[in-house]
Amino acid sequence: MIIVLTGATGTGKSELAIALAKKLDGEIINADAFQVYEELSISTAAPSEEQKKEVPHHLYSFVPLTEGYDIHRYQEDARNTLKKLKTLGKTPIFVGGSGLYIRAALYDYDLTLDTSNVDMSKYDSWTNEALHEELEKLDPTEAEKIPYQNRQRMLRSIMICLAAGTSKTELLSKQNHEPIEKTLFFVLKKDREDLYPALDKRVDKMVEMGLENEVVPLIKKYGEDAPAFRAIGVKEFIPYVEGKEELSTVIENIKLDTRHYVKRQDTFFRHQFPAIEVSSLEDILKVIENERDN
Repeated sequence: MIIVLTGATGTGKSELAIALAKKLDGEIINADAFQVYEELSISTAAPSEEQKKEVPHHLYSFVPLTEGYDIHRYQEDARNTLKKLKTLGKTPIFVGGSGLYIRAALYDYDLTLDTSNVDMSKYDSWTNEALHEELEKLDPTEAEKIPYQNRQRMLRSIMICLAAGTSKTELLSKQNHEPIEKTLFFVLKKDREDLYPALDKRVDKMVEMGLENEVVPLIKKYGEDAPAFRAIGVKEFIPYVEGKEELSTVIENIKLDTRHYVKRQDTFFRHQFPAIEVSSLEDILKVIENERDN
């Protein structure tokens, strides 16, 4: 059996997953699109080294910041990890809030698409800004993920839209197959009136832990176009590094972007997974026990 523990940012998934793994002789597989990257421990709220020692964690902090990483690679990496854990007799526990990554790992997604007949020549002379506007028309969700400086990814996404006759986001969302194995999906819930203040405190804590000292040197070292710098908690610092915004504005923008992201996550979880809402370890164990009895 595969366990998925998802839910909005800041709901306490990492801590609950560790407790669950200890109960089920499980190991944790990352399902967060930015926690795969190296050097971004504070900004992505990645599990600490102490947490990783409690139970084995997989697919965390292994991709260089300057290297692109997408849903195709994640699908391959996640399924290889599943095979390994199955061989060891461990319970795989996916933890994270990147819904498309979870679906790619566990559903029979076909991520290949014939783009050989798509003529992209007209875009050769387009500016990056014009390409981003075009992508926003074709696939607003995908455009939000890609900075206008990343020309190659924008062109690839536009090509997929033209080949499929629909957006990449819509293409993936329509592939509603059954999971590849028996899977229980849990969404860790927290009331919105409790979650938003908790998110603000979470950002404040990240600042206290040294968020600025983590992110600013990396932007200066690798430049603004590194794929990992699309992450909330990183991208907001780019105007700060350019001298265009004060630190206080950066912090408020991180809080605002986090809230917007939580709303999108909540919508995705409700529509894409047969998820059971839970609020504690006891809730999850009770469901698993009932499943085993039936």
